[in-house]
Amino acid sequence: MSEGVEWGLHCCMVLSWLDDRAPIPTARLAEMFELPPEYLKKRLQPLVREGILESTPGSRGGYRMARTPERITLMDVVGAVEGRTEAFRCTEIRRRGAGSTAASSEFAKPCGIAGAMRRAELAWRRELATQTIADLIADAPANAPTRARRFYDRLTA
Repeated sequence: MSEGVEWGLHCCMVLSWLDDRAPIPTARLAEMFELPPEYLKKRLQPLVREGILESTPGSRGGYRMARTPERITLMDVVGAVEGRTEAFRCTEIRRRGAGSTAASSEFAKPCGIAGAMRRAELAWRRELATQTIADLIADAPANAPTRARRFYDRLTA
């Protein structure tokens, strides 16, 4: 999984905490994480395309949450950033080399490795789909929202 998932989740939390100050300019949001603004902008664009964030162009523009934190799952963010393709792709290498001489009946059932990986991925996706940005916010340190607001206010002063 790319860093974009981590940045996307953290930005969703911060944007939720700063909702009354939105839209939050890309440059200010990037400063909060010591990231180059263009890097962060590229990481947030998929979240805008998926309707997780809204982007307002212009000098007074920036980002804001498009949905409430309760309506955004971790899987929504992962899917937006990483895409919805399966993590493991079986290429049937068991049919190559020594397997090339095996009877086709040996391959009637899906490969046990592919099945195990698919079950693990489904469990992972189900778990991420049960957790929301609101859950992350609830688990954050109590002073995190205040710290984010103070930091942002210093940037805009």
